[in-house]
Amino acid sequence: MSDNVILRINNLHVSIEDTAILNGIDLEIKAGEVHALMGRNGSGKSTLANVLMGHPTYEITDGTIEFLGEDLTEMEPWERARAGVFLSFQYPQAVPGLQVGNFLRKSVQAIRGENAPGARDFRTELNTAMSELNVDKQFLGRYVNDGFSGGEKKRFEILQLLLNQPRLAVLDETDSGLDIDALQTVAKGINASTTSESGCLIITHYQRILDHVKPSHVHIMIDGKIVKTGGADLALEVEAKGYEWLSAEND
Repeated sequence: MSDNVILRINNLHVSIEDTAILNGIDLEIKAGEVHALMGRNGSGKSTLANVLMGHPTYEITDGTIEFLGEDLTEMEPWERARAGVFLSFQYPQAVPGLQVGNFLRKSVQAIRGENAPGARDFRTELNTAMSELNVDKQFLGRYVNDGFSGGEKKRFEILQLLLNQPRLAVLDETDSGLDIDALQTVAKGINASTTSESGCLIITHYQRILDHVKPSHVHIMIDGKIVKTGGADLALEVEAKGYEWLSAEND
């Protein structure tokens, strides 16, 4: 794209069962940028992530979403994934009976299509990504998220991110429940996945992951609206002062 924009959201309003959740979101992510979206529980952060991936429960009542210049809302979820949108789930679901190794190979084939690597190259990519995230090779024989610890689930999400090589990564509270070692490993994977051709949206409550993944932009969401945007220092300010001062500013 000539203007280098990966994602452009304009005046987005979203409801669920006639209850408004997002109330006019404007957001633009360009190639090479990492954006952090912060806010309290219930502010609408995860709703935005789900809407970007095409969750059918949510109804877009106004506004537009463009991905690489195309209308994202016209795409089915699998089409969005194939086009280059990746969502790391806050609560990844277990899939008993499906081995991790098989899942990764088939998902890479499905997502990357004709650009998917052959068997030998895939093994090389997989070994590199697992080494990056300190994942043991025995992990490949386990079933997807079945009996995984919280840290293992989040590592597995980032392993998929590294292998699928999306143009836009949406990471929904990937840092929740992680100890400092797991947090650093996950952050290392996020940094490794970020390129000059891709964009990233990190959704989080806390500033701590932003010590390891430096955002170019930080947005604060309150009551379904982005009320303030700034640089990385804004996250530090919120960490120190909480959200009350922002709520007061926007009353």
